[in-house]
Amino acid sequence: MDNLNTLGALGLTLPTPAYLLGAILFGIIGLAAYRYGKKTSRPYPKWLGVGLMLYPYAVTQTWALYLVGIALCVGLYVFRE
Repeated sequence: MDNLNTLGALGLTLPTPAYLLGAILFGIIGLAAYRYGKKTSRPYPKWLGVGLMLYPYAVTQTWALYLVGIALCVGLYVFRE
């Protein structure tokens, strides 16, 4: 418990279960989109898939994770060609 208090004093916190669930969910969707885009030689699904897999590393807030993830998934739907 002392280690958690030390990390908290440094400004580091553990992610919430909702954040972890969202990161895994959008990562799996991103992997599927990347594989589909690579298989069919379509650039939009491939690069949106890469974005879905990597953006959780840059976003720290749970609400922002879901907002960006849903926006990228909508982009997959809109640019499905």
